[in-house]
Order: sequence, then structure tokens, then C-alpha cells
Amino acid sequence: AECVSGCVCPEGLFDDGKGGCVEEKDCPCIHNNQWYSPGQKIAVDCNTCTCQKGLWSCTEDVCYGTCMIYGSGHYITFDGKFYDFDGSCEYVATQDFCGDKNSSGSFSIITENVPCGTTGVTCSKAIKMFLGKTELKLENKDYKEIQRDTGDDVRYWNRTVGLYLVIEASNGVMLIWDKKTTVFIKLTPDYKGKVCGLCGNFDDKSNNDFTTRSGLQETNALKFGNSWKQSSMCPDITQEIKPCDVKPHRKSWAEKECSIIRSEVFKICHSKVDPIPFYEACVHDACSCDSGGDCECFCSAVAAYAQECTKAQACVFWRTPDIC
Repeated sequence: AECVSGCVCPEGLFDDGKGGCVEEKDCPCIHNNQWYSPGQKIAVDCNTCTCQKGLWSCTEDVCYGTCMIYGSGHYITFDGKFYDFDGSCEYVATQDFCGDKNSSGSFSIITENVPCGTTGVTCSKAIKMFLGKTELKLENKDYKEIQRDTGDDVRYWNRTVGLYLVIEASNGVMLIWDKKTTVFIKLTPDYKGKVCGLCGNFDDKSNNDFTTRSGLQETNALKFGNSWKQSSMCPDITQEIKPCDVKPHRKSWAEKECSIIRSEVFKICHSKVDPIPFYEACVHDACSCDSGGDCECFCSAVAAYAQECTKAQACVFWRTPDIC
């Protein structure tokens, strides 16, 4: 073949991506657009990955599952399904009392949703956590404990981490609350496939997360959500609320503010966590919070995306004196 101009590594050596030539054992690895040297380790969820000969080799531990409820009715299930449900009632977020009536479970977490703003969307106002015979009620930035007569003894600890109140129980359930409208529920892998509620069933498949209280598979988020209400006195939600259609004058402000999620600021995260559903949720919330607290709603929505980015090892410093 005829000669071609250019730079080539000598035989047996490899291009290291930075203009040098190295042996195979010294090949670097790439993650999130950054280069790592051989032997360097990174954490991905609860696993550790080591760079070896240009490829990542990862441990295969089973990790905690996380469900997130935030803003005005946004849910991300344990298996990663993203959906919206705006009901004003008490709903089962997750519990292990599933299936047959007389199965005994060890915990249940209830979210109480109330209207926020005038468009009809709802936010989580209070959370009730039932651990054996202990009931914890979290609202107004604080929590109180109520002892009931029946049930097992489940120990729990609480601590404050940054903005969050963390409650960790001996049965492998953890609740993280920002004292406003965001709550994370973490479960140990022992609960895989054994829970039910608005957070889904934690069986690593997102397509069956809409399982109703009666065990039916549903495709519609509203019918699924309605089935998990605690009281039959609450009305069913029959239509999805679109606050930007109700308050069109807020729409352009909402889109402008929320565009930070799709901007350069979060660029390193875009390839890891799809920004679109978070952007749409942000616009929805920024339109709907029209009775004070509109900045809080916007900030919670951006923080939710930043949190998912952090989980995916893309740390973003987005808060400034002007923004949140």
C-alpha cells in the first residue's frame, strides 16, 4: 500500500489518547469524558471499578434501591421509571405488606399530598413511616414518634446530613427527607420484588412498576396511583394537570429558568442521566407554584437532577448566589 502521512504508534504499542504511545498494560480508561490511568478506581453506585488495560473491571455487588418523590407529584421508582401523579390524599409510597391479606410486613411509608399553588398540582406535605409498632410522622421540618400497641420492635436512628434528615431502621429501610417536598427511600437488596406502592416493586424491571393494589398491571399512571390511596373518601384523579396551560404567562419564565438543566452547567451529566424528563418536571413545577415558594419549587426540581447526576458520578456545582 502507498504511504499515508500521519502519526502511528510503533508495533506493539498503543495510542494513549494524549499523543503518547504506551504498552497495553498502561492503556488509560475513559469515564464521563475523563481519562483515568491504569489501576485508578472509581465508584459506580455501590460498586468499585478499576482501570485495567484500557477497560473497566467492576465488582458486582447488589446495591441499595432508591425511590425518589419530589416537587409536585414526580416519582422515580426503585427500578428507574419516571412518572407524574398529582393526587391529594394519603398514598402508600412503599411497603412490604403485599400480596395475601394476612402476610405480615415490617414497614410501610405513606406520603400525604396536598395542593400547592392554585393550579391543582399537589406536593408531599407529610410523610408517615410505620416501623413495627413505631409510627414516625415527618412534617413542618420536624418529626415526632408515636408508639402503637401492636407490632414488632424495629430500632431506628436519625441523623442530619447537610440539608437532609436521615432515618435509618434496623430492618434495612432508610428515609432521607429535605424537610420540604423531596423524599428518598432506600431499601437493602433483600427487599427486591417484595415491595409494592407508588415506588414500584424493586425487581429490576421498570415495565411492571405500575402494579395496582389488587395486583393488576396498569399502563395508566392515574389508575395505578389511585389504587394506592389510603382512604376511599378521597376522590380519584381523572385527568393529568398541565399547569403551564392553566398559567400560560408563567410558561416562558419557567422554560427560561429550567433551561439550566439542559445547559453547559450540567454538560458532564447529560450522557449519563437523560435531562429531558427532569427539565419537563421543572417547567411543570415552576408554572404551578404560583402562591409563593416558586423559587423553592424550581430549586427542588434542579436539585433532583443534580442528585441523580451525583449518583452517576457526575458532580455538578450549579448553585450560585443568584440561583438557589
